Amino acid sequence: MQQLPQTLQPVERAISDLRRGATIVLRGVNQALLVHPAEGASASQLARLSGLTKSSPSLLLTGRRAAILGLIEKPDGAVRMTLADGITAKTVRMMADPAGPQSDEQVPAISISQIDPTTRPGASETGAIELLKLAGLLPAAVVATVPDERLEYLSAWAETQALLTVELEHVRNYQEIEARTLQRVGAARVPLGEADDVKIVAFRPSDGGREHLAIVIGAPNTSAPVLVRLHSECFTGDLLGSLRCDCGDQLRGAIAEIVKAGGGIMLYLAQEGRGIGLVNKLRAYTLQDQGLDTIDANEQLGFEADERLYRPAAEMLRKLGVSSVRLMTNNPDKVAALEEWQIDVVERVTHAFPSNQHNEFYLATKQSRSGHLF
Repeated sequence: MQQLPQTLQPVERAISDLRRGATIVLRGVNQALLVHPAEGASASQLARLSGLTKSSPSLLLTGRRAAILGLIEKPDGAVRMTLADGITAKTVRMMADPAGPQSDEQVPAISISQIDPTTRPGASETGAIELLKLAGLLPAAVVATVPDERLEYLSAWAETQALLTVELEHVRNYQEIEARTLQRVGAARVPLGEADDVKIVAFRPSDGGREHLAIVIGAPNTSAPVLVRLHSECFTGDLLGSLRCDCGDQLRGAIAEIVKAGGGIMLYLAQEGRGIGLVNKLRAYTLQDQGLDTIDANEQLGFEADERLYRPAAEMLRKLGVSSVRLMTNNPDKVAALEEWQIDVVERVTHAFPSNQHNEFYLATKQSRSGHLF
């Protein structure tokens, strides 16, 4: 277990570099890619990638985003497209971000012949997409292949260019290992307006990444099924009381129901916006204002409809001594996810609240397209 942080920490450093607009090296099997976030692409950065590799850089998109742009038919995997014929950094940003500053402009016509069929869906390309998602960025990158002759001394070459190198295998295993290494790192009694006997327990992975919280209300009997709510953080709904979603109602309503039942646990999970992050959720809101529903908006940005993972929740419950739950949810995917990770869901407890004029379309979409059970 002591070696696990050595696997996680390079990925965390790569995430940090990408978030500040730097280029990183992603080393796979017999291949290495230079990866730069497409949402921050500039002419100088494109020129640098070209100069470092002596080749034309490419635009890497998720298959879902490429299908929306009309470049492919099946929205799966990743698509790599040569940046030729005058495609500028502005065009790259427009293709990556349908909610960006140039969103009212027409994306220039792109030739399908520019798509490289040999790299769809390649392991390194899909790994680069996964890394961008982990960074909370749009899943689109400008990439360039490092020449084969540099692979034998890749780390030394990257160091001379001030480029961080991260292994593809580490990226692929990151979320699993991060969940497995969650540890209880702090706890305190925090009386709430609705409940006096409340303890908040913080869990953190061994790499020092994002914390998830368990809100333990009362003294739940862990030898019997525990009333549990899995709640994904929602800054706009939970803190600001946004009317665009039902998250705030679900948060406070769950606390009230757990108090009424005599005790239970709410897991407050760090996966804002169905796992795409707060900034991308705001981008999705912009697209929703243009008429898209919540699923189409996420997919327009290149994400899946729901990017959340629930293994961290299962690991937290185990560390709290819970193996069997009565789960407060309308989402059958949460039931299936906990059972996949060996948490027994003996009952699904309905957890719904009245809609308002701002979120009725959102709730209807959850029901009709995501299978929520209201």
